[in-house]
Amino acid sequence: MSDLDAKKIQLIMDLRREGIGDLSILNAIERVPRELFVPETFREHAYDNRALPIPSGQTISQPYVVAYMTAALELTDRHKVLEVGTGSGYQAAVLAKLCRRVYTVERHMDLLREARARFEQLDLHTIVSRHGDGAAGWPEQAPFDRIIVTAAAPETPNKLAEQLADGGIMIAPVGPDGGHQWLVRIKRDGDRFETSELLSVRFVPLVSE
Repeated sequence: MSDLDAKKIQLIMDLRREGIGDLSILNAIERVPRELFVPETFREHAYDNRALPIPSGQTISQPYVVAYMTAALELTDRHKVLEVGTGSGYQAAVLAKLCRRVYTVERHMDLLREARARFEQLDLHTIVSRHGDGAAGWPEQAPFDRIIVTAAAPETPNKLAEQLADGGIMIAPVGPDGGHQWLVRIKRDGDRFETSELLSVRFVPLVSE
């Protein structure tokens, strides 16, 4: 067993201890090689349970946060998911193991090119990506059963919530850059939106065009 394999097993055990009990999510995280999604200089830390820097001033989220947000989406294999902020592509890769199709938007073209290469390498053909303003969502493909936002909006991103299907769920960090941020869960019920706070978090800011 390689050192990375041992660290991956330890990470899965840590996630279970921290309350991630959904075996399908743990299995997805186990099957996605996080070492492919981090810069070479951080490869040995790929399975540390912490966020790591990636190019363009962005980060790859802490595995616990990836697992927690994924669990909060309450995914099934029939769901169509929008991800705002492709980043390294790691969160999209995990989602692709659990749902029907992932649509992901990234404003940094260099990050998107690298993420697309990883999706191709891992044969993740249920991920559809595009370069653009994630804060605007992907109106042409709406409505979505689930939406996940991987950067913090200063306030609830209502424009994205409008792209939810009835009964759909959005998970998004909300709060000022460098200030107190909350992970919020928004559920659509017809024209009503129910919002609840889940977890204190720290994300890079969601930048709109």
